[in-house]
Amino acid sequence: MPEKPAILYRSKDGVAEIRFNRPERLNVLDVESARGFHEAVDRALNEPAVRVIVVAAEGNAFVAGGDLAYFRASADKRSAAFDLIDPIHSALKRLAQSPAITLASLKGAVAGGGMSIALSLDLAIAADNCRFNLAYAAIGASPDCGGSWALPRLIGLRRAMEIALLCETVRSEEALRLGLVNRVVPADDLASETETLARRLAQGAPIAMGRIKSLLRSSWDRSFEAQLDAEGDSFGVCALTEDFSGAVDAFFEKTKPQFHGR
Repeated sequence: MPEKPAILYRSKDGVAEIRFNRPERLNVLDVESARGFHEAVDRALNEPAVRVIVVAAEGNAFVAGGDLAYFRASADKRSAAFDLIDPIHSALKRLAQSPAITLASLKGAVAGGGMSIALSLDLAIAADNCRFNLAYAAIGASPDCGGSWALPRLIGLRRAMEIALLCETVRSEEALRLGLVNRVVPADDLASETETLARRLAQGAPIAMGRIKSLLRSSWDRSFEAQLDAEGDSFGVCALTEDFSGAVDAFFEKTKPQFHGR
């Protein structure tokens, strides 16, 4: 019997879903899942119809960190780290640069690299049973998968330091209060609420939404004046689209706009 894939992938109606598929191990990150994640991201980004990419997981947890057994068995732990980290980092870079909106669907344990991946995506919806723990310091390591970049931007430097250094567990409602996630829903409703949000995003104007994503993500690296220039350029691009003209007409006609990505 063939071994089940480490990553599951499907796409429909503009939404691609990438699911970690090692539920019996709480979806800990190993080399196979890292490479599978990279391949799934490539697949999603090569489908022109995909407007939203959901990252989720099978079982009772999202991702409970890296596979420590893998590191324990490795003679060259530094090389082992790069074999695991590099495919995920490559995939996350592509997701950040893509106009597609990325959505983390979280439940149970969200730890280590799993927490970093979740923080690095554009939006996050969490079940009310989530337990967030950055966890790296507890094993004598520093963050990867974008955790050190996203965390202080989401919640501020002081609180980021506390979460990263003390490795204390943050539960769902506190994560929502801090701004680590956008929404918290009952665990039994996570799948349906994720689908509803993803489909709502997929029905939006993809060119405009991609531009919004790019402006917000790049704003940290620009002066106010440079950001104003970027906003003007971006609005100019949107103004030339059929989606913009159609939405303006729909506003005056009091109808719902339909966006086609052109």
